[in-house]
Amino acid sequence: MTDEAKKREATLSNMDSGDKQLSEDQSFLREIENETRSAITQLVNDAHLTPGIIVVVGCSSSEVSGHRIGSSPSTEIANVIYDTIAEVLAQNKIHLAAQCCEHLNRCIIIERAVVPDAEIVNVIPWQKGGGSFAARAYETMKHPVAVEKIKADAGLDIGDTFIGMHLKDVVVSVRLQVKNIGFAHVTAARTRPKTIGGDRAIYDEDLARGYKRD
Repeated sequence: MTDEAKKREATLSNMDSGDKQLSEDQSFLREIENETRSAITQLVNDAHLTPGIIVVVGCSSSEVSGHRIGSSPSTEIANVIYDTIAEVLAQNKIHLAAQCCEHLNRCIIIERAVVPDAEIVNVIPWQKGGGSFAARAYETMKHPVAVEKIKADAGLDIGDTFIGMHLKDVVVSVRLQVKNIGFAHVTAARTRPKTIGGDRAIYDEDLARGYKRD
């Protein structure tokens, strides 16, 4: 085989390998999109989430791709997951709060109209400082702001990002059928009002389940 033929064969081999990798990547993205849609849809339904409430979401794109949190962020993965969650929540008129990574003290990116009286902080999340998921939120929200604290009504944690600091009392686990998105561990939670009183107290069972009667 001539040197030119060898080069041509090597080029074709690399092209085939690249096409295969692209196909595998697209397949993985479709898989995580489906898993994400199933997880957020079940959370909305099982937690009886109503219009106007806030759902906080933490997501490590590194964990989704099978790497240690923060070590290998992926814009492409984060965009698929964020866009899917945002679509489902918007359809249900529920507000999304995106949690930044630990480097920004897990602050929140949210639409300003949702928290008009909150004290905002000055930071713009990016892939290496805040995370790809929060960066997507800042990029696509109409009027995004960063706030240090929020008290959300429910939450979805993709990759053990620890969203509990941004949930109201009292937190109740929501058992999802989807246990992983990609390679990332997934957990979900709702909240309910505290019950107060003692033996003589009468409780609203609807509130105990985390929502109000119409």
